[in-house]
Amino acid sequence: MAKETKNDPKELTVEQKLKTLFQLQTMLSEIDKIKTLRGELPLEVQDLEDEIAGLTTRIEKIKSEVDELKAAIAAKKVEIEVAKSTVDKYKSQQDNVRNNREYDFLTKEIEFQNLEIELCEKRIREFTSEEKIKSEEASHSILALEERQKDLDLKKSKLNEIVSETKQEEEKLRDKAKELETKIEPRLLHSFKRIRKNSRNGLGLVYVQRDACGGCFNKIPPQRQLDIRSRKKIIVCEYCGRIMIDPELAGIPIEVKVEEKKSRR
Repeated sequence: MAKETKNDPKELTVEQKLKTLFQLQTMLSEIDKIKTLRGELPLEVQDLEDEIAGLTTRIEKIKSEVDELKAAIAAKKVEIEVAKSTVDKYKSQQDNVRNNREYDFLTKEIEFQNLEIELCEKRIREFTSEEKIKSEEASHSILALEERQKDLDLKKSKLNEIVSETKQEEEKLRDKAKELETKIEPRLLHSFKRIRKNSRNGLGLVYVQRDACGGCFNKIPPQRQLDIRSRKKIIVCEYCGRIMIDPELAGIPIEVKVEEKKSRR
């Protein structure tokens, strides 16, 4: 029971809370350093994967359009064959007509079928030209896809190498950070994470440096410095909103100003 009371976040003193927060921040900063080692690689990998997915979809669409054009060309060729067969049939019928009226009718039908053949041939030329353009477009897209895939494989290999080197260390740090989080009351932890998220350098807790805030470097009044050193309550910087901590509590050696004496000749 005594151990449970000791581990209860609400039972910690302000000094213990600040010390635990500082330890947590140290762990999180180490995790940030590991992420920095990876640099922009995770984003670059994601961008390449998105680009490859887009190119794959585009290639599939172009191939589908090419297939449709080939089918349309084949259909027009069939129409031409049918029209030619009809022309031959009408020409043979012209030899056996009984009057001029039948002959003129067959002549007009032959002319119509010849026009249909010309139209089909025109459509075939158009479809063939379009098919060629689409096929070239597909070839360029396939080459681009192959290049992007090579880039992706290379970047993934680099990323996996970095991750494998730092994975164990990162997992240990995350476990320690989670353990520390259980010791901090939820409200304070939430405030700390919010401040840290809005901070450029990822620091939600800073110590006093030369009478100034270690985050925004604004001067801290003497009375406020005294309050920070007393460790009786949580003090935040009135300028940047970061939680303030006594350097000694953070294990930071206090800088002592020493005046250098000028040497006489």
